[in-house]
Amino acid sequence: MAKGYQTQDLKQKLVEVLSNSKTGLSGVEISEKLGINRVTMTKYLNIFATEGMLRQKNIGNVNLWFIEEGTEQFEFPDDYFHVKTKYLELLTSINEQKVYNLIRNCIQSNANTTKLMTEVILPAIESVQELFEQGKISKSEEKLLGQIISSSIQMLNLITTEINPRKNVIIISADSKSALIAESASASFHSEGWNVSSLGDMSDAIDVIFDLDLQQFLGKVWTKKNGIMIIVIFSETDEGLKFFSQAVNSVKEKFGKNLNLVLCSKIKKNTLAKADLIADNLETVLQWSGTTFERSIP
Repeated sequence: MAKGYQTQDLKQKLVEVLSNSKTGLSGVEISEKLGINRVTMTKYLNIFATEGMLRQKNIGNVNLWFIEEGTEQFEFPDDYFHVKTKYLELLTSINEQKVYNLIRNCIQSNANTTKLMTEVILPAIESVQELFEQGKISKSEEKLLGQIISSSIQMLNLITTEINPRKNVIIISADSKSALIAESASASFHSEGWNVSSLGDMSDAIDVIFDLDLQQFLGKVWTKKNGIMIIVIFSETDEGLKFFSQAVNSVKEKFGKNLNLVLCSKIKKNTLAKADLIADNLETVLQWSGTTFERSIP
């Protein structure tokens, strides 16, 4: 690319150039201002338009380019705290479209998905729960904010990532309160190249035949027992942790030493459930899972 621009540099330059133009600029004008070959510039303009950063408008015989409203560039890691504050502010004011624009801007600024989850999304989930428990928002509002957070997570989960078929993980939420945290974990694992099976809230599966159901499911998603499989359980209750850990432990012998169980809960110190790892935060779960995979490589 001319002038040695990287994709991120080019995005920043485009934001600066187009933000200063109320009437838009043609591809030729943009190429001249940035000193980039017209053919190359056209390719990147189309890519950035697909990403939602730019929009095109035909005026007569001229195609003009505009920056999408609300588009801005961030500098990470410095801007994670700024994004955290802004995300919660937009979320609690129920400014749904601006919430999604903010996440889109983070994606376009090459934010690390796991860092967004741990620094922005998870704190927002905790804040919404606290507001509800303190009686500052209604159940309906809590539900709506949860849906907006879930949609934010899915935007990040759609980022294309090269998946390693030897890295397999099943994510389970033992109750509805843990569902958003489980979704965050799924997106984080996906961003780090794991083949993720996200089962969501499985509280309605708590019955005497779940271990058989799990055994059949493992046989389908981990058919050749290639690499490792980690089952991560998120729960707000000790009952949920004990039930699902017992179900997983009952089938571990059938699938060998490369099947691992991880429990993630704030009540880990008091639980009687058994697992390969018991943690109280997503970062620890991700780090342990990465290390466990590396140790499994012959």
